[in-house]
Amino acid sequence: MSRLKLGTKFTLLAGCAMAMAMTTTSGCLNHPLKPVELEKGSEVEDQLQLTVNKDVDILFVIDNSGSMGEEQAILANNFGSFIQVLEADDVEANYRLGITTSDNGNPWCPPGSTTPEAGNLVLSSCKSRIGDFIFNSGETDVTDLACNDICTLDAAALEVLPSTTDYDTQAKPRKWLENIEGKKNIPDSTNTEDAFKCFGPQGINGCGFESQLESMYLALIRAQNADEVGSYGFLRASAILAVVFVTDEADCSYNKSFSEIFEQDGNRVFWSDPAAAFPTSAVCWNAGVDCEGDPNNYDTCSAVNKDVNGNSGVDNGQAVLHPMSRYIGLLDGLEKEKQELNAEQEVIVALIGGVANDGTAFYGDVSGTNPEFQNSFGIGPGCEAPNPLNPAEPVQAVPPVRLRDLVEEFTPGNMFSICQQDYSDAMEAIAQRIRDQIQPACYTKCVKDTDASTAIVDPECTVEEDPPGNDNTVRIQECERDAAGYVLDGNGDYSMPGSDVNVCYALLTDDSMQTGSVGDDMSDYCKDENFNLEFKIARRPGYPATGGTSISATCSLADFPDVTCPGIGG
Repeated sequence: MSRLKLGTKFTLLAGCAMAMAMTTTSGCLNHPLKPVELEKGSEVEDQLQLTVNKDVDILFVIDNSGSMGEEQAILANNFGSFIQVLEADDVEANYRLGITTSDNGNPWCPPGSTTPEAGNLVLSSCKSRIGDFIFNSGETDVTDLACNDICTLDAAALEVLPSTTDYDTQAKPRKWLENIEGKKNIPDSTNTEDAFKCFGPQGINGCGFESQLESMYLALIRAQNADEVGSYGFLRASAILAVVFVTDEADCSYNKSFSEIFEQDGNRVFWSDPAAAFPTSAVCWNAGVDCEGDPNNYDTCSAVNKDVNGNSGVDNGQAVLHPMSRYIGLLDGLEKEKQELNAEQEVIVALIGGVANDGTAFYGDVSGTNPEFQNSFGIGPGCEAPNPLNPAEPVQAVPPVRLRDLVEEFTPGNMFSICQQDYSDAMEAIAQRIRDQIQPACYTKCVKDTDASTAIVDPECTVEEDPPGNDNTVRIQECERDAAGYVLDGNGDYSMPGSDVNVCYALLTDDSMQTGSVGDDMSDYCKDENFNLEFKIARRPGYPATGGTSISATCSLADFPDVTCPGIGG
């Protein structure tokens, strides 16, 4: 059986009113529920709400420009550090994982020269698009490094199935990877880590004027548009949202009304060399960033609005690069919507980019020591490291000022260096930020022990499920027990109490391994808060909860909580 992972909120309501209404024939518990008298006034006072949400929607925005072959290979090879956190036994996140690229097109990247995704989710094996791993007419070829040496699965192993939450049998496969209540949208024999090694690498023939922020923006907008067949539905209202940028250059999300800043006959105020035959990526830096201090090592560099003539501090409508308020506003709006369901939920933004190993960036004019880099990017590298594949060309990346500002707005400090040769620590740290928002269903009132003769607390609770749009709640039965405790299957999941039962609950009260069963062990999180009860909801595979489903529980409370549960809640 598969434990509940995503799509279900738990609303645990403490109080004894429902316990008074229970009878010994309820069938919900393995032992009779004793009536508990409770004054009307305290019934309301004792009610509480606890939302446990394991739904996670993760969007990767991957730079697919010509310099990203090695970086995509490192990302794919270290993805296991990320997914292992989400799939850990004490997390079991119900995740969706979408991928888009940094390519939104540009006057210098006309249709046909690149394939601008413009925020569309992409999900195909790198081996089916091997030409994407060759750049500049074969001058750079990373077909083996970033695809063939990493992707070991054939087309059958990478078949994308309809989403597990699509109940329409004719539903088309969605362009994301998911694992919901233990059920994936790829073959059971294929794990997500190996699948990402094929799906994750995006190639190196994308536009060199990267629009990482606009790609994120369009991906999230498309996910809410029913006309976008491949992307629609990716975002779930109650799900934790995480956005991960992987890039070695500055953001160039330009307003197409001002495309003249790139054109040969346009305004060349942002070009490194106005007499050149074509612009470089320096346009992206010069059009969106101002720095202060000594140019050898600026004190600070900040994202600013600039107009076509290079004037700083202009109104949003005159900004040649889309203002940061466009992107901050979108994520802030999504965060507020999610907080209506869970007040503690926060959008997570992460960056693997041109910062040092400690997450800080260097901003310096290197025109005297490295004029080629300065001409290409408008600033010196934010990080630099030896290149084991080509010692003559060090790994370098541009300081990500605009991306940095977005990270600092939502998840301060969640930045990691793309110049490292191993991203496993970075990937694990990013996943841990997600994990921090996935907490177990601790019952945050002190429950009554109805049988002092046993080694652990013996609670009496009533549990009900309330699917959205349903006028009536549905009683949930306790998971199957035997003399040794809860019955677990070969995967360690709880067994249903009957063949016609698709959801059940378990009461976890063992805070120090006093019983021989692992099925009643409490999580460290609930134990550290001195709670004496934790809930686990299990579901039969193939029977996920409808999104927005709430589960309410009412338990008899201890007469003297300060004595029974000293220090409860920390």
